[in-house]
Amino acid sequence: MKNAIIAILSASVWISISEFFRNEYLLKGIWTSHYEGLGLNFPDEPINGAIWGIWSIAFACFIFFISRKYSLLQTLWISWLGGFVLMWIVTGNMLVLPLKILPFAIPLSLIETGLAAWIILKISPPKIYL
Repeated sequence: MKNAIIAILSASVWISISEFFRNEYLLKGIWTSHYEGLGLNFPDEPINGAIWGIWSIAFACFIFFISRKYSLLQTLWISWLGGFVLMWIVTGNMLVLPLKILPFAIPLSLIETGLAAWIILKISPPKIYL
């Protein structure tokens, strides 16, 4: 149990750092331009950061539970589809997703998810029951 909590918290720290770096440093201009074009302000108040922190913990938990049954590669793909692709479909449907970010966001989110899954599996490998 202790290893599971450490694994989830460690992965969520990595996810948070990755998200912050990608969206605040690499892609901030694309985000703000897109939102300005919609007549909106890009939501970067502290409460938005806190919500992303909650999302990071939830995503790490999701990865953890998937990793109990599947290999690293399977965990990566299932988690990435569940965490990112579904989010992009929803935000794209709401027109708040700037499609220009996807060439950067797709590979970076795969790396983010893969490393989070690896962290979880290294710290808390699943028990194999025969």
